[in-house]
Amino acid sequence: MQRVNLSTVSEFVLVGLSDAPEVRFLLFALFLIIYLATMAGNITILVAISTETRLHNPMYFFLGNLSLLDILCPTVTVMKMLEALLLENKVISFTGCMFQLFFLIDVVGTEIFLLAVMAYDRYVAICHLLQYVNIISMKLCAHLAIGTWVVGFFNSLLHTSLIFTLFFCDSNEVDQYYCDIPPMLALSCSPTYSRELVILTVAGVLGSSAFVVTLISYIYILLAILGMNSSESRCKAFSTCGSHLTVVCLFYGTTIGTYVWPSSTYSPNQDRIISMLYGILTPLLNPIIYSLRNKEVKCALRRVI
Repeated sequence: MQRVNLSTVSEFVLVGLSDAPEVRFLLFALFLIIYLATMAGNITILVAISTETRLHNPMYFFLGNLSLLDILCPTVTVMKMLEALLLENKVISFTGCMFQLFFLIDVVGTEIFLLAVMAYDRYVAICHLLQYVNIISMKLCAHLAIGTWVVGFFNSLLHTSLIFTLFFCDSNEVDQYYCDIPPMLALSCSPTYSRELVILTVAGVLGSSAFVVTLISYIYILLAILGMNSSESRCKAFSTCGSHLTVVCLFYGTTIGTYVWPSSTYSPNQDRIISMLYGILTPLLNPIIYSLRNKEVKCALRRVI
């Protein structure tokens, strides 16, 4: 049988963006503005939640965790992309690529469970208003938040170990602007079917569980809202839950579009577009969505600004 060289590479080249000088500097300016706006929006929300006593409740505690995730996600991916655009340094070490993918999957996994916890919090607030304080205590909030981060960590550890124990021998060019699961699977020269099956199974079980909790919570919320006699109460409830539901739809739509397809159907161009939506635009839009639809947040932000 013919021997196959399974020597692994020591570094990768991120080739997801154009090398044309005029486009390169334009993209650098655009993504730098988006990144700075994302940092400013989410940091302002964190400051508002920590300094405004009226926002010291479970709903805004979870929103603060979401803002922290929205700071980490673009920091993990966009900083290296900005370096590549400005300095044309598209090389990332094997270890650097591994840590970049680890932190990215960690943030994405944590956010999936955090959105489910936020949906459950809104369900209790609307469907069991009188028992809300007894059910959703700050101690329970802390345990739920820590749980989402712990599950995200171990989920990412599993995915990262499965990806970076593969062999990369034919090419070291990653057709993306950061290290992610689909382009790394497409780049590997090892058989990936069994690992893809494990990744999809674990991600499917965990993601589906979080999605079911979110979906059931909002079904009960919708039924409770429709059963309210006062139109003012219905409007207030819709306003409270509308922003979170918008964030859920935006996040799940882009994440599913990136991670549920097998590597045999991987399309670099499509993956780059979708990944920019959830990796760059979603963290920018989240604070805007919450601040526009929530009067308490808007008042707190005005005081902070």
